[in-house]
Amino acid sequence: MSALVLAEHDSGKLNPATLATVTAAAALGGAVHVLVAGGDDAAGVADAAAKVAGVEKVLLASDAAYAHQLAENVAPLIAGLMDSYDAFLAPATTTGKNVAPRVAAMLDVMQVSDILSVEGPKSFTRPIYAGNAIATVESSDAKLVITVRTTTFDKAAPEGGSAPVEPVSGPGEAGLSSFVSLEASASERPDLTSANVVVSGGRALKDAATFEQLITPLADKLGAAVGASRAAVDAGYISNDYQVGQTGKIVAPELYIAIGISGAIQHLAGMKDSKVIVAINKDPDAPIFQIADYGLATDLFEAVPELTGKL
Repeated sequence: MSALVLAEHDSGKLNPATLATVTAAAALGGAVHVLVAGGDDAAGVADAAAKVAGVEKVLLASDAAYAHQLAENVAPLIAGLMDSYDAFLAPATTTGKNVAPRVAAMLDVMQVSDILSVEGPKSFTRPIYAGNAIATVESSDAKLVITVRTTTFDKAAPEGGSAPVEPVSGPGEAGLSSFVSLEASASERPDLTSANVVVSGGRALKDAATFEQLITPLADKLGAAVGASRAAVDAGYISNDYQVGQTGKIVAPELYIAIGISGAIQHLAGMKDSKVIVAINKDPDAPIFQIADYGLATDLFEAVPELTGKL
């Protein structure tokens, strides 16, 4: 079963989520090709994608219309290429979730969303009920459109491949949307979705200043990414770029430290696959303790500075 993977990239660099999506595509058992759609910097991304182990070919669509990866422009490009492929896969990220449903609509097929594993050529597992149950689903469509929960798949090796790069073209500018501006948080910390350690704060931190005062030093000591619960984001402690949960980002680091987070089901859905979970909360009955490997039922305003000071 031949598969086309959408390469997600930013600032001329291939997003690690693409590597996990390549692994998922390879599990379908056929050829894996990668589509790089972008502007002037797309050639460098294509070269990086060509080196990924398991990739047999890279398709490069370099056009000003794809410079900002607007879904309205990229989806018709992908749909036009699907005559040669049995499946299209994208990471279940903001970009992937924006593009894939449009491709599915153009192909008139059902999308298989957020897969956790490949069980057969057209059979997959995916979470339902906020991750409290896992469903096995099978598609009967001729073409597959799939989004991949990248935290559950190993990343393909970024080196070792030598795939050829083939230029392709598409409809170009659809005229349905235009890029206005990008407001992104700049940080020297690891990306939240790919970090090995994540320190997250909740509403119990009281305000933005306290969040910064307690969470940031601990994250810096651990070389960790910073996360937050939806309650903390909604309260204005930190921007929604840092939200972990069902309506935020899905993470599965080696170590997840939840500080002042009660453990609402929506938050647990975004982090319960973490290898080791540490919870600090003064409420001993907080739901977070039910899934935590280590729990400290104490006042976070005393425990966190003490922990940071001893690192």
